Amino acid sequence: MSQLIRLKDIQATHRDLIGDDYYDPTDKKAYGVNEEKIGKIEGALVEDTTGRIRYLIVDVGGWFSSKEVLVPAGLARIVGDDIFFDSLTKSQVEAMEVYDHDYQYSYKEQYERDRQAFAADTLPAEERVDIADHSYDAPNTLELLEDRLAVNKDRIVAGLVQAGKHVVTERRNVDVDLAEERANIQRTSVDRATDRRIGDGDVDQRVEVELEAERARVGKDTYVSEEVNVGNPADRYTETLVEIIQREGLYVDDTGKVVNREGNLVTRDDITAEDVRHARGM
Repeated sequence: MSQLIRLKDIQATHRDLIGDDYYDPTDKKAYGVNEEKIGKIEGALVEDTTGRIRYLIVDVGGWFSSKEVLVPAGLARIVGDDIFFDSLTKSQVEAMEVYDHDYQYSYKEQYERDRQAFAADTLPAEERVDIADHSYDAPNTLELLEDRLAVNKDRIVAGLVQAGKHVVTERRNVDVDLAEERANIQRTSVDRATDRRIGDGDVDQRVEVELEAERARVGKDTYVSEEVNVGNPADRYTETLVEIIQREGLYVDDTGKVVNREGNLVTRDDITAEDVRHARGM
């Protein structure tokens, strides 16, 4: 029956068992179901024979005051400096025993305790979980992060158009055909005898004819000469935005050589394990 020991203890006594390039989850932020922050990782328990991480010691101070519990490592999802337990609920944690720093845990014994905690009758039916063997396998998936541009559009007032009207005065010439009568006197020579004598009758006898003429009279009538409709059609155009994004690249050294975070080869004959960790930013 394999025993479980704390990762920090095996680091001090059996460094050769786990090597220099191990993953230490200590002090990572911990999140439960629905990505609710529950606390942080206080450490890990590993097999004393293989050095494999089997449990994470989780401080659930976000849910309970001063309580640490053991959560199977296979339930964790590692994203950068955060560790997510996507199926871990407050009711499950309440059913777990408090982690005892002085107790000597065994893999088989804790295996049975997990089944009691995660499938307890006190849990809601939808929160009961059957713990499988793979639930104890530490995550071996490395998530590479990258920035992606999210483009949104805001509506702004880019201008204001007002349409009104005012009176424009201008001079117009109008041609009108007019008629005007004028006197036309015709005299005809006559040689004809008459019984009348000069002086008989009205000496001041006159012939009067009225002469008529047309005169122009200008009036004004109002007409609708034009209709103006003000709308706001949208002109479509493309604007190019420039933004700096980042992504995490993967570097793998399969030759046994030391590569720092920038991918540069570290070459020294007297290199130590501490130098390796420093070069890799650990």
